[in-house]
Amino acid sequence: MFGRCGISGLAALLMLGGHVAAAQEARPSVGEAPERDTDLLLLQQRSMLTPRGQWVLEPSLSYVHTGSLEVSIEGFTIIPAVAIGLIDVSETERDTSSSGLALRYGLTNRVEIGVKIPYVHREQRIRRRDILEGTDLDTLITSDGSGLGDIELGINYQFNTTDRGRPFFIGDLRFKSRSGKDPFEVERREILDEEGRRIGDILLEQPTGSGFKGAQASLTMIFPSDPAVIYSSVSYLYNFERDVGGSYGVVRPGRVVGASIGLGLSLNDRTSISFGYDHSIVYRTEIELDSGLDPLFERRHVGTLMWGLSHRMTARSLNVSIGVGATEAAPDVQVALRFPVRLAR
Repeated sequence: MFGRCGISGLAALLMLGGHVAAAQEARPSVGEAPERDTDLLLLQQRSMLTPRGQWVLEPSLSYVHTGSLEVSIEGFTIIPAVAIGLIDVSETERDTSSSGLALRYGLTNRVEIGVKIPYVHREQRIRRRDILEGTDLDTLITSDGSGLGDIELGINYQFNTTDRGRPFFIGDLRFKSRSGKDPFEVERREILDEEGRRIGDILLEQPTGSGFKGAQASLTMIFPSDPAVIYSSVSYLYNFERDVGGSYGVVRPGRVVGASIGLGLSLNDRTSISFGYDHSIVYRTEIELDSGLDPLFERRHVGTLMWGLSHRMTARSLNVSIGVGATEAAPDVQVALRFPVRLAR
């Protein structure tokens, strides 16, 4: 998703691609706040989760766009700002659209379980040019992929049922499968250096999953202060290692530590808006047979400014969220629509 312009080692793809996306999809985001966090009528109740014995069906649509430009120089500098050698310019655009169906059920007024099934479509376009190779032509590489994404299971627990004036605390535990087509299953072409060593890969088909199982724990604080709601969360995502064989061996995906904070404001008894900031720290993925040629940083920071809108109807609501990247590794823009529907008993 945010690898080296799509032409990178698998470590870059995993650390900045599947697992950043998994972190953003798995943990409560500011865009999800309007339904639970900023619907002030819910604050009159002693429970913030799905009521006992009730079902909530939630269709959703999302779109993410990422663009990047990279200039790579292989050579040396004689005087400042004058480089002698090969200059490679790569421009990458990625579009990810997904639809999902989530189902939640209230075991009690303080315990909720749920499942989410996504369908993912990805497109990637890479435009490259070796400036000092004696050609004025650009190389355009395109790839795409569609299919089932990684299915998630989750359980939420509300620790307290306090009255107004005190915050609510909700704990979430989620498990992510690897039901989607992972980066090890798609068709690829290796990039070799002059000595025949692999220095990267070009994906000829886009994966729909991260390729690793994961578990995430998070804690959300919701503090009502009429007519506003202050909310924040912290989370930790652990991805389980996997022996993928081939030229990689055992791959240990990097962990992801995240936090978010925001403010929800009620406009009337049905409509509310929210503003917030979401930040994740994605640590480096370790590969047993790594060649060591990929200049990966130990961690990447993914920050997103979020805006959300929620409108509640009788048995359903419409939630819209828009995110704008605040750091280099973050997507340029993300848009999500969700339509929670409370099913009759």
